[in-house]
Amino acid sequence: MRTFTTSDFDFALPPELIAQHPAAERSASRLLDGSGPTPVDRVFRELPTLMRAGDLLVFNDTQVVKARLFGEKATGGKLELLIERVLPDGTVAAHMKVSKKPPVGALLHMDGGATAELLGRWPDAQGPLFHLRLSQDAYQLMAAHGHMPLPPYIERNQAHADPDAAEDAERYQTVFAKNPGAVAAPTAALHFDEAVLAALDARGVQRAAVTLHVGAGTFQPVKSDHIADHVMHRERYHVPPATQQAIADCRARGGRVVAVGTTSVRTLESWAQRGEPSGDTGIFITPGYDWQVVDALITNFHLPRSTLMMLVSAFSGYDHIMALYRHAIAERYRFFSYGDAMWLVRQSAPSPTA
Repeated sequence: MRTFTTSDFDFALPPELIAQHPAAERSASRLLDGSGPTPVDRVFRELPTLMRAGDLLVFNDTQVVKARLFGEKATGGKLELLIERVLPDGTVAAHMKVSKKPPVGALLHMDGGATAELLGRWPDAQGPLFHLRLSQDAYQLMAAHGHMPLPPYIERNQAHADPDAAEDAERYQTVFAKNPGAVAAPTAALHFDEAVLAALDARGVQRAAVTLHVGAGTFQPVKSDHIADHVMHRERYHVPPATQQAIADCRARGGRVVAVGTTSVRTLESWAQRGEPSGDTGIFITPGYDWQVVDALITNFHLPRSTLMMLVSAFSGYDHIMALYRHAIAERYRFFSYGDAMWLVRQSAPSPTA
């Protein structure tokens, strides 16, 4: 089998193809049908025609929280927190953007009047995140004074004065989000609206949900050229008993398990690999992976040199994926979180039928 390096998953993307705003309507995004040897250009609302009665769509029902908080140190220096996790004891683990890191014990003054005491690093003394104790309930503070944690490539995200837009509160959230905890949206699911869901129901497509609270690590490129040297970020996941039963029923009737987004993929495959319906996962799926659950995938276009490029290449074949990306660039598809989508089937998975 071919040995891949990180540079194999690189590609040149014209910056104007990075979507800065969502499409006017969720289901008006384009859909690149990559299920066959030749790509087919579609619109997302055509998705139901690619599915059949008995298929099971598995969504990630995580809810993006307004995890970006601004404040300042006692010295007046500006800072930004991105709360990655609210821990069981009410403290938080967060990324911190500041010119000079404050010492342990420092009291940070956040917008809205709350304070944050720096307790150290998380999950240990060498951990990548900061451990803080807030003077208010974290979820209440984020809801009142936080901002949507838009990805770094969405340019309006860079300015403190306008870190997000009114449209982001609605459109950087899926229509079925219900479990708060993500700091990035499960973006493939952003294309679904009530009309598409109704059409899927009418076609006899079943639905189920998992939860994976997407972390900021999803945007990190792989820095080592040897893939095996990369350490994956970890995220919390849960596969409810009803979803486990829905998957068993789908298998029994000969349907396909269709993951909506790579976060659903990582959840389902972590559950199958670990045998645990809940926990922390650092699953790293690369070409050669032995698939356990997922037969088809709806996904957006991913960052160069990213773990998600490796995941989709493992799913549908490296050469096929790279050809699809070349086609998408040539046809001016919109990329990344607010961009367009792809429909993929797993190598040796059941073929889609209309």
